[in-house]
Amino acid sequence: MFRHFPVVSKHPRARVLAHAAEAAALQGAFWQMHDSLFGDQGRLDDPHLWARAETLGLDLDRFEADRRSLAVTERVERDFRTGVRAGVVSTPTLFVDGEQHQGVPDAKLLARLR
Repeated sequence: MFRHFPVVSKHPRARVLAHAAEAAALQGAFWQMHDSLFGDQGRLDDPHLWARAETLGLDLDRFEADRRSLAVTERVERDFRTGVRAGVVSTPTLFVDGEQHQGVPDAKLLARLR
């Protein structure tokens, strides 16, 4: 399960991007948007978000309304709060079999996930 943990002190647009991913999720394209955002981190301002949404075939008006909606805001904030309660302090953080792994996963952890 994926949960958002936008660390805005390190990435000022982290929360905005989490909202964009969740808005895409409401149209069935969470992972496509997620991968697009991580694949090209040099272009993350609103015009580029709209272009990504358009490329993914999303309804742009719905995307824009959803990413600014209370439901999406509550989802991202709930994810963040549960992360704090779980002891998450940075991203990425993975939990595997109840064990916390912070930072980029090493080859041993990736092998466990396969």
